[in-house]
Amino acid sequence: MTADIRVLVVEDDPVAADAHQLYVGRVSGFTVAGAAHSRAEATRVLDRTRIDLILLDLYLPDGHGLQLLRGLRAAGHQADVIAVTSARDLAVVREGVSLGVVQYVLKPFTFATLRDRLVRYAEFRAAAGEASGQDEVDRALGALRAPQPASLPKGLSAPTLEAVTRALRDNAAGLTAAEAGAKVGISRITARRYLEHLVTEGRAGRSPQYGQVGRPELQYRWIPSAR
Repeated sequence: MTADIRVLVVEDDPVAADAHQLYVGRVSGFTVAGAAHSRAEATRVLDRTRIDLILLDLYLPDGHGLQLLRGLRAAGHQADVIAVTSARDLAVVREGVSLGVVQYVLKPFTFATLRDRLVRYAEFRAAAGEASGQDEVDRALGALRAPQPASLPKGLSAPTLEAVTRALRDNAAGLTAAEAGAKVGISRITARRYLEHLVTEGRAGRSPQYGQVGRPELQYRWIPSAR
């Protein structure tokens, strides 16, 4: 039986770190081996624990994530890295690739996006033996370098999902589908489809709202640990 890929989550925001650990734990073949909120803490974990993959935030309180990575490489640590960050500077991306960053996941992201990157990384890591030719080498690298964007269910659009997500996050008390639709400018039925998608992704919860005449309405609330 193949051992799970051991992951270290490096993220300065404790809420985000908890969310990332939750996401990793939901992907078969991966296990969270530790979490760190700074460069110094990450170095200590790596010195005493076997880590296969680091989910690395680039903005840490005691220095840039790539500074951490340079130090790890100098010390002989060989763990692969997926950068989980809001950084969009392509010069930083190029430097990260040279230091062993195999994927970039831009914040904010859904569970489906991270799951896609992890599954593709596992496929690349599982490739073994000698390639029969260029095509096989290209296929192995393609699994790692060219992930497809996580697709939305048919009929849902990314801009509308972003608008519904923003409305839900901005209303801590929660929203019904009708209220969300009114805020975004879509129908109640359409809003409910987007809200149900957020529930499926683990980014929102729902519960019946009682106290009104007729059937209770579902109240949707953003899960604070979701990203």
